[in-house]
Amino acid sequence: MTLALEDVSKKVGAAVHVDNVRLTLERGSLNVLLGATLAGKTSLMRLMAGLDAPTSGRILVDGQDVTGWPVQRRSVAMVYQQFINYPSLNVYENIASPLRVSGLPKTEIDARVRDAARLLKLDPYLDRKPLNLSGGQQQRTAIARALVKGADLVLLDEPLANLDYKLREELREELPRVFAASGAIFVYATTEPSEALLLGGNTATLFEGRVTQFGPTPQVYRRPHDLTTARVFSDPPLNTLKVRRTGGSATLSTGGEIRASGPLAMVPDGDYTIGFRAHHLGLEPAGTDEITIPAVVSVSEITGSESYVHLDAREHRLIALVPGVRRLEPKSAVTAYIDPKHLFLFDAEGRLAAADSAQKAA
Repeated sequence: MTLALEDVSKKVGAAVHVDNVRLTLERGSLNVLLGATLAGKTSLMRLMAGLDAPTSGRILVDGQDVTGWPVQRRSVAMVYQQFINYPSLNVYENIASPLRVSGLPKTEIDARVRDAARLLKLDPYLDRKPLNLSGGQQQRTAIARALVKGADLVLLDEPLANLDYKLREELREELPRVFAASGAIFVYATTEPSEALLLGGNTATLFEGRVTQFGPTPQVYRRPHDLTTARVFSDPPLNTLKVRRTGGSATLSTGGEIRASGPLAMVPDGDYTIGFRAHHLGLEPAGTDEITIPAVVSVSEITGSESYVHLDAREHRLIALVPGVRRLEPKSAVTAYIDPKHLFLFDAEGRLAAADSAQKAA
């Protein structure tokens, strides 16, 4: 099965929920929809499922126009962030419920349920009711019920959002294995860039209902086409500064002149925006060609093995993610360092103008 969206838009009154989206998803692929809350992820999934009809554009399955088809005519399953299970049924019957509705023979139902339970590691819990399960086990049950249908399209709308950290990490590690074993098209919505990177596959970055970029997840992360995509795929937020290149040097909006090296050496004179992620901004020099940024500490947050240090550099707020415990006093003066090879350079329209080849491994 191939699912294609051709210039699909969805408007509700004057509000644009999905804006002229073009996407092609192939059988056996894992596709992550990455964007902030209200970016259009759920609206796009509802259009894919047939729960809503687009205002304009077409949705094709294997070349056939299914734009007006309701969800009942499509081979689709959906998992939400809430644990949606039947409380009066045990795990076995929860998983079996869509198969019983379809009227399949008991032997086939049993085989499918036990295969799905084995895949999701639910074998020991088949006789338990949902209220006697952990949050992770309840969500596994919901995912197993979606998989057991054998749907061609499986939509997962932030399925781990309501789980605690340990359960989220556990399921994030297991889901790629589950997806690979299924062969369906999977679409997985998340607000977290780290989750997209862990899941792999392909990622579509969404902003205000638009898909700003789509491709293999590492490629979108390392080579964003524009500033919007780089911001969507950065957590903590992407650090940005203005820069004007003139000849062999450049002037930063934080003050000071630097040599036009790295991506700055690849572009003509003019005004640009440089972007760099928090883990590439350090508080100690690590090389000889680094850009130095005078700054003042706003606050430092210790997360355990790392610290987030928020810095004020003139009118800019920057974030450095540094190793170890760093207890820096607010309003203390520091110097931050960034290696030019870790810069993204965007032109006046926000398009990627240059990125060092080192970004391929960043």
